[in-house]
Amino acid sequence: MAADKEKNETSSAAEEEAKAEAPQPEAETKKEDKKEEKKAKKEKKEEPKEPDYKAELNGANDRYLRLLAEYDNYRKRSQKEKDNLYGDIRADVVTKFLPVYDNLVRALAQSTEDEAFRKGVEMIMTQFCGTLEKLGVTKTESLGKTFDPNLHNAVMHVDDEEKGENEIVEVFQDGFMMGDKVIRFAMVKVAN
Repeated sequence: MAADKEKNETSSAAEEEAKAEAPQPEAETKKEDKKEEKKAKKEKKEEPKEPDYKAELNGANDRYLRLLAEYDNYRKRSQKEKDNLYGDIRADVVTKFLPVYDNLVRALAQSTEDEAFRKGVEMIMTQFCGTLEKLGVTKTESLGKTFDPNLHNAVMHVDDEEKGENEIVEVFQDGFMMGDKVIRFAMVKVAN
């Protein structure tokens, strides 16, 4: 019996080797290939990746440079806004005082018998104009000049053959500028 068992085991081992060497159906081969591929992928995933220090350093450097540029732009923009705000507030305050200038001009245009009164108004006007100059405010010259819509506001039009084209013949209200900015347009009468 023992000899029979050995023969059976030997023959079954030989049969298994023959089956392994014999060509297997394609479906079984594909399944085995897929299993092997999955195992290989798992092994790749499980392997720790080496960190790419140069790429990390370049990325951090790029973020740093962008942040630095953004901060510099913010600082410049804030300073420009602060400078503009100061100029705008100054122009707004001066604009509030321009009606006083207009009233002084009207007072000087009126005739009076009291010379002391007239001299006092002239002194006030001189001091007021000096203060405007210290603040950087200049009066726009308009009479006899060509009409410029960036400086003048035409409220009347007259046909006059003796005057040139778009020439200002009368100024109703003086215009003022602070630097390059017009704080009040001159109200004028334009010929032709």
